[in-house]
Amino acid sequence: MKDYIVHHEWSIVEEGFHPEYNEVTESLMSLGNGSMGQRGNFEEYYSGNTLQGNYVGGVYYPDKTRVGWWKNGYPEYFAKVLNNVNWIGLHIKINEERLDLHQCDILEFRRELNMEQGILYRTCKAKLPSGIIVSIQSKRFCSIHNREIGALQYELSIDTDAKVEVVSFLDFDVANADSNYDEKFWTEVDRGKRNERLAILAKTNKLDFHVAAACDTQIRTSTLDSLKAIQEVQADKNTGSLFHTKLSAGETISITKTCAVLSSLNHSKNALLRSSLDLLEDTLQKPYTALERAHIEAWRSKWDECDILIDGDTSAQQGIRFNIFQLYQTYTGEDERLNIGPKGFTGEKYGGSTYWDTEAYCLPFYLSTADPSIAKQLLIYRYRHLDKAIENAEKLGFTNGAALYPMVTMNGEECHNEWEITFEEIHRNGAIAHGIYNYVNYTQDQQYLAQYGLEVLIGIARFWSQRVHWSAYKKHYVMLGVTGPNEFENNVNNNWYTNYLASWCLRYCKEALDTVAKHYAKDWDRIASKVGFATHEIEHWEHIVKHMYYPKHPEMEGVVLQQDGFLDKELIPVSELPEDQRPIVEHWSWDRILRSVYIKQGDVLQGMYFLEQEFDTDTIRKNFNFYEPFTVHESSLSPCIHSVIAAKIGDESKAYEYYLRTARLDLDDYNNDTCDGLHITSMAGSWLAVVQGFAGMRVYGNRAHFKPFLPEKWKGYTFRINYQGATLSISVNEDKVIINNLSNTQCAVSLYGVDANVGSHETIEQKLQQAMA
Repeated sequence: MKDYIVHHEWSIVEEGFHPEYNEVTESLMSLGNGSMGQRGNFEEYYSGNTLQGNYVGGVYYPDKTRVGWWKNGYPEYFAKVLNNVNWIGLHIKINEERLDLHQCDILEFRRELNMEQGILYRTCKAKLPSGIIVSIQSKRFCSIHNREIGALQYELSIDTDAKVEVVSFLDFDVANADSNYDEKFWTEVDRGKRNERLAILAKTNKLDFHVAAACDTQIRTSTLDSLKAIQEVQADKNTGSLFHTKLSAGETISITKTCAVLSSLNHSKNALLRSSLDLLEDTLQKPYTALERAHIEAWRSKWDECDILIDGDTSAQQGIRFNIFQLYQTYTGEDERLNIGPKGFTGEKYGGSTYWDTEAYCLPFYLSTADPSIAKQLLIYRYRHLDKAIENAEKLGFTNGAALYPMVTMNGEECHNEWEITFEEIHRNGAIAHGIYNYVNYTQDQQYLAQYGLEVLIGIARFWSQRVHWSAYKKHYVMLGVTGPNEFENNVNNNWYTNYLASWCLRYCKEALDTVAKHYAKDWDRIASKVGFATHEIEHWEHIVKHMYYPKHPEMEGVVLQQDGFLDKELIPVSELPEDQRPIVEHWSWDRILRSVYIKQGDVLQGMYFLEQEFDTDTIRKNFNFYEPFTVHESSLSPCIHSVIAAKIGDESKAYEYYLRTARLDLDDYNNDTCDGLHITSMAGSWLAVVQGFAGMRVYGNRAHFKPFLPEKWKGYTFRINYQGATLSISVNEDKVIINNLSNTQCAVSLYGVDANVGSHETIEQKLQQAMA
């Protein structure tokens, strides 16, 4: 763990420069607006440890797969979220000496990401090697009001008379840190200029994505209202303007840089350069202050919808707001072609844009904090990729429209090149089916099944029905050679989570099929004809469901086994692991990890979280108590599930312990990997821990149910949800629980088992009860 970030309710603050953690801080200070984003790099040159990164949603590169040997079914490429045009760049020289904080003596330093405003601030005082003292103040943002615009202001002053040179530039000569073969992925196409405003157009070396960037740079000093560029600075894939002036001691040079970044996903390639200049021109019709104000107001509106207010615990408050902030910087739901990458716009690790994390963790967050159309977009994204999922299954030998969704994807094709994930971590299919169930259950939008969902469910059901086979020895259906959510177990037989989820998918597909056939007959006829559905398939599904094999503990009633052979392991709890051997993924061989009992993330518990309604509380408690001691939580997705389940079984202290771990996973760098980028998808887990865990929110019977408790260290908490067209505020304090309907729409709720219909602008309340199983 690292403990250098100041605890603050609304900001992420670094007081004093920590160069040894600079790449971590760059991740924490990342900016985004759902369309583009960037790491918290310095505007000026920095020769120390840094991961320079700018990213545009949907623009990627199919980097050739790098494996030691090839096997049938391997994807040909590993998709890279591309490091894109660096538009913030400023090269600054003072008396011909380059400003580089890595070469300076840092006298004062403060970096702050203001989450309420969505603005990154920095102040710095540094002594150059020559002895000149430089003071810097900067701020910048990626506009959430206009998602193709970014802007910055940068002020510099010195303690002596000196010549100052500034080059403001746009740079496509960038590289991905995770390139398989150290390639660069951009080729310059064109560059242009209009009214001293620069523009550059580049394309990817494969797939022909085009991105254009245009910038305006305004520079003034304390004595000059406007400083004109004295020359253009051109290089391959780089265009810039050189400014030059003399500064007196104490005088300030102020730089305002406004940029438009457009991609061929949304604009014609042939007009992209011109369109970037046109958008920049339109943006500059209003002053920088107006652009900034519109951005801040857009964030204020967003916070009104999704904020969680915690009273009495600044650390917890900062953690939950940070995670909510990064989720909405990553995905806004305005483009169905985009999804939620595991690193968002904060880094390049893990490649592709879409994992099963979206349906398992993020969908519930967007269902409750935004208009239902936002969550629906995430599911339509999967529907658009159904044909590719069928192709993926065909490559592995499956037939008749069986669909295997990819573990990692940009366009529906599998692009993950580790065999135990590509071929074996097939539980992702179940998460997608559960996402459909979750959406329909929450919104009651059964028409979605008729329009989109049922086709996806049929493809998934067909896959499961072919992936299992009958064991004459066990007299049950079994599933061999899989990897469950616990990736510290590869190529196992009868992973309980995968088997159970497969069986549930078959049941749910049958239920959805009946719903569509009964209420949307025309759609059912269309779908049945399109997919060639035959009734004998249902008979086969039902036989599988009835005879699926589930490994069980032979001596502990109610405890299921993660997979066959789990009890053959040495059952040594995590508490007996020496601290200097953790995380084990950094200290142990992979062979030793695979032979150990240790669980990377909840596996059995993930299934009991998903399908909680199918297990009584005592069964869930028994399995939690059995598996939790063996879980090392070396996946970012693990602590939140444990928090929700601990709350469910009445273990308040563990619920809170795991909440803090998920809420501050990146802020405190628990797994020593924040330098690579943030864990965006797992950030939704901190919201789950509060809303589903502490507040006990569940949706069933067309009603929102709550069983809140108050963590011991908190004085209270408040959050909002959107449900049944209503906006509810749920407040929990030391005395009572208050549900306030802020809308004009009546809403059905249940509080501690007491049903109520909360009318327009009506409030209900009950005395607080501490956690009860």
